[in-house]
Amino acid sequence: MSKPQHWADIGENTFIAGIWLLFWVHKLLGRWPFRLCLYPVITVQWACRPALRHASMQYLQRIEAATGALGHTPSWRDSLKHLALFAETMLDKLLAVSGRYQFSNVKTEGREAFYTAAEQGLGGIIVTAHLGCLELCRAMAEERGQIRLNILVHTRHAKQFNQLLKRLNPDNDLQLIEVSEVGPATAVLLSEKIAAGEYVVIAGDRIPVFASQTVHADFLGHSAPFPVGPYILASLLKCPLYLLGCIHEGRGYSIHFETLASRVILPRGQRTNAMAGYAAQYALAITALLKRSPYDWFNFFAFWDQTHDKH
Repeated sequence: MSKPQHWADIGENTFIAGIWLLFWVHKLLGRWPFRLCLYPVITVQWACRPALRHASMQYLQRIEAATGALGHTPSWRDSLKHLALFAETMLDKLLAVSGRYQFSNVKTEGREAFYTAAEQGLGGIIVTAHLGCLELCRAMAEERGQIRLNILVHTRHAKQFNQLLKRLNPDNDLQLIEVSEVGPATAVLLSEKIAAGEYVVIAGDRIPVFASQTVHADFLGHSAPFPVGPYILASLLKCPLYLLGCIHEGRGYSIHFETLASRVILPRGQRTNAMAGYAAQYALAITALLKRSPYDWFNFFAFWDQTHDKH
């Protein structure tokens, strides 16, 4: 049996290039011509990438078994629908950054505590997940001018996509911090950002490339590895930990804010158990969102079987 592939080894360049092309189809012709061009692209991707198909079906089977959100046994049609929604979401990311997405189709929930803290100049750690269109959150934050986001990215894949977003909006003030691991220098930089009332955004569902530690928590009825970075950072920087999620609902999106902890406490001698507890809380919050919109999970790799070593 082959060793499970680390997510960072999975190339995304071709798919990003395809979405960039389809963005121009949408710009020139509209959403329906975009969709007509989209389905041949995703069908080829789906047919030629067995690992993608396996990961999609594994997730769909587990979300249905754990929550009944699909309402039926998932089939290959559901897997294609899963990939198609991802592609449509990629388009919406580009539209959001270029100022072409209608924010009237976006609603927010649970943001009061977060925005109150931001207005008081209090920074924090925001843990996100690969679901929905988080670029809408970025675009809305920039439009309001109240929140300054610093995004931690772990691979050049993510940076390349964000550079593509920068091409669409050169005035984008988003700060990207590319790291393979959070060392002392990075920790000092992030501490300065938090002290200045800014926010550090980090994914809670992707294990960093050279992570030395993970914790396991139940996710959709199965044990899965989760990174510890968000919880260690929030503990070291003595700041609040927020969840930020985004899912499709109605004709647009719902952006979900949630305070996971006003302070993250990792007691000496019980650090691993405490981090596992925060990871479990995070997993439950993500599950609640996915129950509402089950096709919004965009981790197209063997999430439960992943390793954290990249060679």
